[in-house]
Amino acid sequence: MHWRGWGDPERATPLPEPVVELLRQALGVQPATPPVEISEVRLPERSLPVPAYQALLEVVGADNVQSDPEARIRHTRGKSTADLLRIRAGDAVDAPDAVVLPGSHAEVVEVLELSSRHRVAVVPFGGGTSVVGGLSPNAQSYEGVVAMDLRRLDRLLDLDAESRVATLEPGLLAPRAEALLRERGFTLGHFPQSYEWASIGGFAATRSSGQASAGYGRFDEMVVQLRVATPTGTLELGRAPMSAAGPDLRQLVLGSEGAFGVITLVGVQVRPRPVASGYEGWRFATFDAGTAAMRSLAQDGPMPAVLRLSDAAETAIGLADLGQIGGGEPQSGCLLVVGYEGSAASVAGQRDGVATVLPDAGGEPLGDQPGERWAAGRYAAPYLRDALLDVGAFAETLETATFWSNLPRLYAAVCEALTSSLAEQGTPPLVLCHVSHVYPTGASLYFTVVCAQADDPVMQWRQSKSATGDAIIAAGGTISHHHGVGTDHRDWLAGEIGPLGVELLRAIKDRLDPAGILNPGVLIA
Repeated sequence: MHWRGWGDPERATPLPEPVVELLRQALGVQPATPPVEISEVRLPERSLPVPAYQALLEVVGADNVQSDPEARIRHTRGKSTADLLRIRAGDAVDAPDAVVLPGSHAEVVEVLELSSRHRVAVVPFGGGTSVVGGLSPNAQSYEGVVAMDLRRLDRLLDLDAESRVATLEPGLLAPRAEALLRERGFTLGHFPQSYEWASIGGFAATRSSGQASAGYGRFDEMVVQLRVATPTGTLELGRAPMSAAGPDLRQLVLGSEGAFGVITLVGVQVRPRPVASGYEGWRFATFDAGTAAMRSLAQDGPMPAVLRLSDAAETAIGLADLGQIGGGEPQSGCLLVVGYEGSAASVAGQRDGVATVLPDAGGEPLGDQPGERWAAGRYAAPYLRDALLDVGAFAETLETATFWSNLPRLYAAVCEALTSSLAEQGTPPLVLCHVSHVYPTGASLYFTVVCAQADDPVMQWRQSKSATGDAIIAAGGTISHHHGVGTDHRDWLAGEIGPLGVELLRAIKDRLDPAGILNPGVLIA
């Protein structure tokens, strides 16, 4: 992963000059200050107590404790735009003192126990792809901070083909997990935009949702077993696919973002590897008409693997192909991408079924090209964000969800909050939106914002994000559908689950992590 950007540095692509000029004219974007080199990044002095450091060496071995500047920088924060802006400016003041790489569940437990004794904060680290401050703890009151990098826990431990359950370690990155499963004829079917760099443990800890969630479900719906290391012991959860033996404690861990414990094993449902797939595009005159069509498929079928509807602004821009702006006429209406996966017969059947529903809902078939083009570029948007930052634009995303009946209200409220809050700061934005996760009862809304950078772009976004968080709560939406809470959304959590709900989470953390060393300030204050 690029230390100050997304993904593979070799895949970074600068924006064409016509696009840069369009950004200047339309949004007032001004040239950006070039990012610093890694040697120029400002690191704090290490504060980790010597006894704690020596104890870590004894537990995991000297080769598995890193405290050099590059390792610390690469484990500083996540990949939100605010994270990237700070690291591009050379700011790594909250870098960990060291990076610890345990090689087993037992070593994770020992590291947590000794960190608790020495009051050293521990940040569980998988792929490092958090965009909500999930790797930015409030650790000033601790004796030191270590990042617990789980990359050595990277095995497929078991594949129960009869039950279709794979047992995976948390540090396994998604592409490697998929390759191991495909060798055996199976797939997770979980392909979020972060897929190329995210880890299995991260998927579980944040309730990740993949782009094919319509067909495969969210990751938390796929999880059947968990093993969790905490400073006070180990949780072994999931003796059966479903149980009436009290509340399901797996749900307590899913979405806990490392605040309650470190996931060291994930048992997850797998599916037979699809032998056929296909993607197509449909045009709807309005966003409301498109969402009504999606609701029809989600409630009454047939349900394809992928359903993704762009609003008029995102359709006109063609976000995945922003580098081609100015090369053709903008599209009107709203683009719905429909994707199919499975056997050849099931794909053909889904296509035929969808083709009988969407025309009656106002859909116009556009053929395979729009869908195939989306599929080919489905992981490209984070690279585009880096290119926008390079030329002085600000680009960021946020997401929410609600019930179908409330979707228009929430959509309008978020668009208004983003537009007005950024315009008031002198940086009127371009706001784009799409729906990419649907359920019988509701759907998600995923917003992309592009504007000029203010003098302090981090504060610029914080002000806008705060206004948008207030708007989401007031409009009855959730503060996060699949990005998680982190520190960015934490202050709005009480508005969603109530003060008593927050107190309950606090009581759980106090029992599992009495010294409060696990990702302090993430999820709950």
